[in-house]
Order: sequence, then C-alpha cells, then structure tokens
Amino acid sequence: MQIEPGALLKQINYPADLRNRKESELEEVCKELRQYIIDMVSVNGGHFAASLGVVELTVALHYALNTPYDQIIFDVGHQAYGHKILTGRRDVFETNRLLGGISGFPKREESPYDAFGVGHSSTSISAALGMAVASQYKGETDRQHVAIIGDGALTGGMAFEALNHAGIEKSNLIVILNDNCMSIDPNVGALKEYLTSMTTSKTYNRFRDDVAAVLTKISEIGPDAFGIVKKIEKAIKGSLLKNSNLFESLNFRYFGPVDGHDVNKLVKTIEDLKHIPGPKLLHAVTIKGKGYALAEKDQTKWHAPGLFDKITGEIKKSTSDKPQPPKYQDVFGHTIVELAENNPKIMGITPAMPSGSSLNIMMAEMPTRAFDVGIAEQHAATFSAGLATQDLVPFCNIYSSFMQRAYDQVIHDVALQKLNVVFCLDRAGLVGADGPTHHGAYDIAFMRCVPNMTVSSPMNEEELRNLMYTAQLDKKGPFVIRYPRGNGVMVDWKKPFKEIPIGKGRKICDGEGLAVLSFGHVGNEVVKAFKELAEKGIHPAHYDLRFAKPLDEAMLHEVFKKFDKVITIEDGTITGGVGSAVLEFMSANGYQAQVIRLGIPDQIVEQGEQKELWQLCRYDATAVVEEIVKLVKPIKADFMVG
Repeated sequence: MQIEPGALLKQINYPADLRNRKESELEEVCKELRQYIIDMVSVNGGHFAASLGVVELTVALHYALNTPYDQIIFDVGHQAYGHKILTGRRDVFETNRLLGGISGFPKREESPYDAFGVGHSSTSISAALGMAVASQYKGETDRQHVAIIGDGALTGGMAFEALNHAGIEKSNLIVILNDNCMSIDPNVGALKEYLTSMTTSKTYNRFRDDVAAVLTKISEIGPDAFGIVKKIEKAIKGSLLKNSNLFESLNFRYFGPVDGHDVNKLVKTIEDLKHIPGPKLLHAVTIKGKGYALAEKDQTKWHAPGLFDKITGEIKKSTSDKPQPPKYQDVFGHTIVELAENNPKIMGITPAMPSGSSLNIMMAEMPTRAFDVGIAEQHAATFSAGLATQDLVPFCNIYSSFMQRAYDQVIHDVALQKLNVVFCLDRAGLVGADGPTHHGAYDIAFMRCVPNMTVSSPMNEEELRNLMYTAQLDKKGPFVIRYPRGNGVMVDWKKPFKEIPIGKGRKICDGEGLAVLSFGHVGNEVVKAFKELAEKGIHPAHYDLRFAKPLDEAMLHEVFKKFDKVITIEDGTITGGVGSAVLEFMSANGYQAQVIRLGIPDQIVEQGEQKELWQLCRYDATAVVEEIVKLVKPIKADFMVG
C-alpha cells in the first residue's frame, strides 16, 4: 500500500528544505507529519503515541537549528519517527523495524542527523554534555547541543548525574524536558508530583507568560538587563512554587512550562535559547498521542499498538479458533499473585514496566506489595536487596537488556550478601523488531560468573511457574529466571506447583548418535526439529539443562560418557553462555567430544521478527536439523563400512 505524504511534507526531504518554508506554514507541516506517522504506523506497526506527542517540537528544532551541525539527541528514541521522516528517510520509512530496514531508534551509522544511538533511557543529557564539552574544546562555540528527555526518563539516576555535572560546565547545552506524565505506563514518584505542581500553578503560569514576553526581547534589552530580569524571575518563581526551582538549584537556566504543541512559540523560544550562554532547560508540556484521540485517551495501550485501522481504531490481532498459549509475561503476572496469596513475604518490583512485565496484575490486586520504582534499574535491584534483608522475598522483574544497567548492584548488593532476590528477566534472548538495544543477549554470560547466583530458564509455562515457586522457598539466595518475549507452548499451563531441585536438568528423550543440550524456551525448536529428524530415521537424545548455574553435573557425566558428539543451543550469546559452561565442564572432567554451540553469535544482531532472527543466527528448528544431519552422516557411513 503506497502512502503519500501531504503537499508540503512531500517537498521536505531534509531539514534544509524545512528551513526554506515560511514560518506561517509550520502548523500545516506538523499536521501533515502527524498524519503521515498515523498512516505509516497503522499499516506497518511500531511505536506510536510517543512520536505523535513531539511532532511540533521536532519540527521546531529542525527549523530553528542548523542540523546536523547542531546536534539533537533523543532520549530512548521511541519519539524519533518524525525526526527520521524529516531527515532523509521518509521514502524508506515503510521498512522501519523490519529485517534489513531502518532502525526504530536513532542510530549513528544510519544518518548524520542521528547524533547518538539510543534505546535505553536517561542517557541523552550525558551524551549531549559530552558533545557540548567537545565542541567547546575544539572552538566550535556556535554549535548547539539539544537533549530531549521525557519526565519518565528523567527518573533514571543517570539523568540526575548528568544534570549535576552539566550545571558546572559553560558549554552550549539545551535540555528539553518533554513533560507528558508518561513513559510507557503513567509516571510515578516525587519528581512527577513536582513537575505537576509547576504545570498546574495558575499564578505561576500567569507570571511565566509575562516573563516570557520579556525574554523574547532579550537581544534588545542587553546582557546587563538580562541578569537583572533573571534574578527577579528566580526569586518570584521560588516564592510562587513554595520552594526553589530544582533545575535552577543545579545552575540551569529554566524556561517554561511552555505549550509543547505551539510550533511557532517553540521556534521563537529555541532561537532565543541559542543566544543564552551555559546550560538551559526548556520545560515543554506535551500530550503523548497528540492528534489521535484514542492514543490520547489510552496512552499505554497506544505506545506500540501493532497494526490498526486508523479510522475505527481497531487494533488488528491474529485470531484462532483454538485456544492459544499465553505470553510468558502473563504467566509471570498471574503466578506471582498466586504465590503471594500463599506467601505473605513475596513482593513485586519493576522499573517502570508494570504492563510490559505484567506486574500490573499484582499492583491492581495487592497495591501495597507491588512497586513501580520508575526508570531506575539500579535502584530496583538495591531496593529489592533491602527488602530481602528484612526476610521478604522480592521478585524483581527487569527486561534482560535493562538488567545490564544494574550489574554492579547485582554483584555488590545482592550476591555478596547472599540475599534471596529473585530476578525475573523478561525479554531474554532476541526480542525482534526493537533490535540490538533491546535484545537480551548477555544475561546468561554475565550472571553465571557471579558467585552465589542460580541461573535458570524454563522451557515452557509450567516450568516457569515451578521455577518461581522454587525460588521463594527456604532462602534460595540470588536467583535468576530468564524467559523470552512472546508466547509459550502450553494451552493448559496452570498446573499444581512442584519444587525443582536446584541444578537439576531433565531428559526429554533418549537417543543415539548424539545429544542436544538445550537451555530455555529454545528447547521447543529442538522438539520441532526432532519430529522432522524422526522421519529421516535419525533419533538423537535431548536434554533440557534448566540451569546454567549450577549445572546438572550428573546429567552431563551421563551425556559425555555416552556421546562423543554434542550440540548445545541457547537464546543467548555463545561467548560465555551455557555452551561455554558445558565446554568448561567437559575440559575439567577430561572428556573428549565434538561440541557444536548454537546461539547468538559474537556480533550485533539487528532488528527483525523473532523467527527471522533465530533463522539468521542459525538456532531455529531448521538449523538444528541441518547441524544434526551433518554430524550423523559420518556416523552412518562408518556403520555401513563396518
């Protein structure tokens, strides 16, 4: 389906084209850009509401600044679709998030307009400050550096660290606070309450408008008058808000709140800020999902809705006449409630992903026992450790890729103290269209080297339930349960709980010739492969490891005594992963065997559908069949000769 841009947007291939338009045309450009995003995402999928909320801000920045010489850094990047469309990628935007297409996030190698690659939150201010200091050092004093950060991303500790540092630098840094009270789910915490007080104070906002009128004429007033105006403004702001301005206490010059959907006002404000030295913060109030009524009403649902009918708003989902297996995240969400009903010590924690992790189920049913701590993975880990010291059992649910951000806390605050924190790592393995910033590739490798840690992964929904049940029994210590994005394989998954002995795997089927050792959900690809192999008269053995640490040594002794050809398969990096653990065991115990490791290769894997990426990385069912056939051919030939 060919989607045509509007009359003005069609003429804008790069920001230079935008800057050639009259300022009076910018509102129409915004209207056409917003409609183009709606048209494109409705038929191709992707992130939605965030980009709609910053259309005017994106247009204003590219109009008022000299990009790409002036640098724009988006935090997280969910909101960068308008930016991509305006910077040379409109005609390929239909490939967004597809295998071989453009990334769903800003990416330096994709365009000079993407000043910094993003995907994890709270990084923009640090990156922009580094660029600003570098420009100052090189004498590029006319170069602007803009960090666009949401109030959700501002809850991340790294953002506060960057603000603290930026306040003592004199470089050209503009931080734009995109304040919409949302990340993926509604924002929480004291910062949200503070920003709300600033945006809802009627007295302050009347004062703000008066001061804004003065500041827009700053070039006429002169530097001395500017200093006087700022001192008066700062004093009155503190009085009206009943406390000092948070940002000005960090040596930022604060402007706002301003209407983030008034493109002409934004252009004028940004042009003024370019001429004010030092760090500045522009507080822009926006609406996530702006311009699409359903997205404005339910911003969480429309963060990334998939394909939908743009007229009716009906989200298109595949349907089946037969019952379907649930998502792993929903099995977690329902199971933690079931466990918590019987164990009053269980608590739930997530860093700003209640709906993405399905902890929102527990938050609704047990609001005093489930916590959204904001985009703060480090805090989530140590907060969980604190709970564990008081004989509680925290289930800390963090996406695998985001767990990387709290690695020090895992080691120092949890493992060293042998605390019973259960880390449920959702989205483990290759996640699909979100691409390399979100792939959960490394957790097996970086968790299994930590002393006192148990590292497990279920092959199906029943196993997930039983691992969760096991983890909350008798102070099991630091415990990782990793599981993938998407659906499991069991329709009838809600079975009675059974304790799983720590470090105990299971034999799926006996066989001859060779053995396959799988870890986690990817073992189901082995099951599919074995059905095809049976038709070829090939019958290998299949073992489900269940634990990467501790390994089931009794089972591995059985494997290496019986087989001299072994395949390991995991939805994680093969460098340092479970295959490496098996090789270490083999070497330590003097066994000799040919071991083939299947998993994520030692390279960055780009975006694409999950199954496409499994195939690309050669650990889907087809690849398993091909690897086994290659290994058993020599065996059959030797048998025939004998």
